Amino acid sequence: MPRFSIIVPVFKVQGYLRECLDSVLGQSYGDFEVVAVDDRSPDGCGAILDEYAARDPRVRVLHLPENVGLGRARNAGLEQAGGDYVLFLDSDDAYTPGLLAAVAGRLESAGDPDILVFDHVRTHWWGRGGRSDSAALLQAAGPDTFSLRESPEYVHLFLVAWNKAYRRSFFQGHGLRYAPGLYEDAPVTYRSMVLADRIACLNRIGVEYRQRRQGAITKTPGRRHFDIFAQYEGLFAFLEERADLAWARPLLFERALDHMLYVLACEDRVTPGHRAAFHREIRSFHRRHLPAGFTPPDGPRGTEIRLLASSPYPAYAALRGARGARALAGKAARRTARTVSARSQRVLYGAGSRLPLDPHLAVYSSGHHRGVSGDPAAIHAKARELAPHIRGVWVVREDAVDTLPPGIEHVTPGSARYHAVMARATYWVNNVNWPGSLVKRPGSVHIHTHLGTPLKFMGADLLDKPGARHGFSVPQMLRRADRWDYSLVANRHSELAWERAYPCHFTSLRTGSPRNDVLVEPSARRGRAVRERLGIPDGDTVVLYAPTRREYRRGGHVDRIDLARFAADLGPGHTLVVRLHPSLAAGIARGLGLADLHRRGVLVDATDEPHVEDVMLASDVLVTDYSALMFDYANLDRPIVVHADDWDAYVASRGVYFDVTAEPPGPVSRSYRELAWLFASGGWRDEESAKLRAAFRERFCEFDDGRAAERVVRTLMLGEPMPGPEPCPVVPAPAAGDGREVPTHRLTR
Repeated sequence: MPRFSIIVPVFKVQGYLRECLDSVLGQSYGDFEVVAVDDRSPDGCGAILDEYAARDPRVRVLHLPENVGLGRARNAGLEQAGGDYVLFLDSDDAYTPGLLAAVAGRLESAGDPDILVFDHVRTHWWGRGGRSDSAALLQAAGPDTFSLRESPEYVHLFLVAWNKAYRRSFFQGHGLRYAPGLYEDAPVTYRSMVLADRIACLNRIGVEYRQRRQGAITKTPGRRHFDIFAQYEGLFAFLEERADLAWARPLLFERALDHMLYVLACEDRVTPGHRAAFHREIRSFHRRHLPAGFTPPDGPRGTEIRLLASSPYPAYAALRGARGARALAGKAARRTARTVSARSQRVLYGAGSRLPLDPHLAVYSSGHHRGVSGDPAAIHAKARELAPHIRGVWVVREDAVDTLPPGIEHVTPGSARYHAVMARATYWVNNVNWPGSLVKRPGSVHIHTHLGTPLKFMGADLLDKPGARHGFSVPQMLRRADRWDYSLVANRHSELAWERAYPCHFTSLRTGSPRNDVLVEPSARRGRAVRERLGIPDGDTVVLYAPTRREYRRGGHVDRIDLARFAADLGPGHTLVVRLHPSLAAGIARGLGLADLHRRGVLVDATDEPHVEDVMLASDVLVTDYSALMFDYANLDRPIVVHADDWDAYVASRGVYFDVTAEPPGPVSRSYRELAWLFASGGWRDEESAKLRAAFRERFCEFDDGRAAERVVRTLMLGEPMPGPEPCPVVPAPAAGDGREVPTHRLTR
C-alpha cells in the first residue's frame, strides 16, 4: 500500500499535462501512486497518460466511457486509490520540488492527522505571483494539530481540493464525494473541515496554481456559475441533519455568502444580464438558511450581507457602484497626497539647504535603508572610533527600525528630520544610490561603496540587456551616480568595471572593501558565536549555499538545487546553511521549501542574519553560483565551489565581465550530480582547488588588507594621507570550529 494516492482528473489540458505529471514523478519522495482519470478528453491527453503509464508503474490510467466533469472524475479516481492519504491535483497545475517529502515528514510529526493543508502560488500566464492569503494562517498554526471548532479562523484557508492531503479512511469513512457542476470544492472542503478532529498545516508552497489566460471554466461567463447554489444547498442539507454540527452553521453561512457575493462581483463569471437573478438566488439562500443570532462580519462584506434581507439588486448595485467610486476617489486622493508630499519634501530639503553644511555630520544607508550592514556599517564603526566628533546618522525604513543595534541614531525616509539631516550632512555614505530628489550640495562628500565586486553587468552595460534592467531607468541611475565623489574598490577589476558601468564624475579609491576587514583578520571566536546562535552542532562542517537571482525568470527566483537532497547527500557531520540574495528574501523562495526545511532542522536558513560577514565566518566552504559573495569569501582562503548549471542562460540574460567558469575560485560543477560528487570525493578541498583559490585571491582581494574602513575614515573624513594597502596573509583563516585565532603577523605573498 503506497503512502500517497495522487488523483489527477484530466480534460483538455494536453499543453500542460506533461509538466503536471513530471512535477509528481520527479519528486524526491517516491512512495506514491498516480491515479490519472481521463475524463473522455477530446485532445491528446489520453495518449499522453498511456505513454507515462507504460514507462512508470506508479501511474495508473482510468479512461472514463463518457465525460462526467471534474468532481465525478475525482470520485472515480478515489475508488481506485489505495494509499494511506489521498491528494488531488488538477492536471494544469504542478507540484513544487520536494513537496511530497515535506508532506510525509509533516504527517509523521503530526501523528497522521485527518487533514494536512499546505500553501500554493498563483502562476499567471504572464508570470508567477506571490504567497497566498493563507500563508499567515499556515505559519501561525505551528507544529500542533487543531479542529475547526477550536480554531474557527482556519475556515478562511483557500477553498480548493488540491492544497490538502486527506487521510483516506477519514475521507471515505465520512462518505465525502464531489458533486457535479462548478464550485464542487466548496461543500467537500467545508464538510471535511468541520468533521475533522485533527487538522495540521504545512507552511510550504506545494502547488503551482496555473491561472490560464483562457480555457478555465471558472472564468467563462454563463449560467453555469449558478451551480454554486446547489453546491451550498447540499452542504447545508448535511448540516441540518447533524445536530452536533450546529456550531458550524453560522461560520459556514458567512463563508457561503462571502463566496456567492465574490462570484457575483466577478465580471468574468456572472454576465450583466444574469446579475439580478444571481442576486435573487443569494437572497433566497439567505432567507432559507439564516442561523438564529447570526451577526455579519465587520467591513464592506458585512454591509452587503446586511442588505440582503431588505434590498433588491438595484440597491446592491448602487452600493457596489458607490464603493467603486470611493475606491477611485481614494486612489486619486493618494496620488494627490503623494504629489503634495513630494512637493513638501522638496521644500523641506530646500529649506535645510539654505543652512551651512555641518562638517561634523555624516549620513549612512545600506541596502535600500534596510538597516546597519555592509561597507557603510564598517565605515560608521571605524568613524566612531577614529573620528568621534563626527556624528553618524542612519537612514532606516520604518519597518526595519526594530532591528537596529543599541545606540544607533536614525531617521526614517521622507520625514522632516530626514530632510534636515540630509540637507546639512557633509558626508553621505551608501552602497545603493540615494533618491533622485536629493540634490548634491557643493562641499558635500558622497562616498559610494557598492555591493561587492561585479561579476554581472551593471549600470550602462545593462542597456543591451532589457530583461536585466526591467523596472528601472539606466539614464536615471547614471544621473544619480553623477553625485558620487568617490567610488571604493577592492581590486583593479572593479575599478575598470565601475568606470565602464558608470561613466560619471567620480574618483576611484583603492581602499579595499571595508566590510571585508573582518574577513582578512577573522576571529574564530566570532565564528563560533554565530554557529552557536544558529544552532549548528560543534564540529560540523558548515556548507554555506548562497544563490543569486536570475533575470531570465520573473521574480528572480529559480530552484537550482534540491536543498533537502543536498543536505542529505552531505551526510552526518555536515550542516547546510542557506543565505538567499537580499532581493529574494521577501518573495516566495522561502515558502517553496526553505522555511519548512529550516523548521524541521534539515538545514539552517540564515537569510535574516543582519551581517553576511558573520555567516561567512561561521562556514567552512561556500557553494554559490554567480553571487558577488565569492569575491568577499575569498579573503578567508576557505574552499569555494561554483555551481554553474545554467551559466549560458545567465550570461545571455544578464551579461558578465569575465567567465567565472574559466577563471574560478575553486571547482566548478555543471550539474547536481557533479556537485554531489565534489563533496563525496573531497574534490571541493583538494590541491587543485587551493591553486585556483590562490589565483582568484591574487586578482580580486588585491586591496583588501584589513584596513579599508580605517583608510576611508582617515582619508576622506580626517584629511590624513592615504596609506597604501598592505599585503594579505597567505595562510588560510581557521574555520569557526577550530579553536585557533589568526596570527597577528603578516606575510608577503
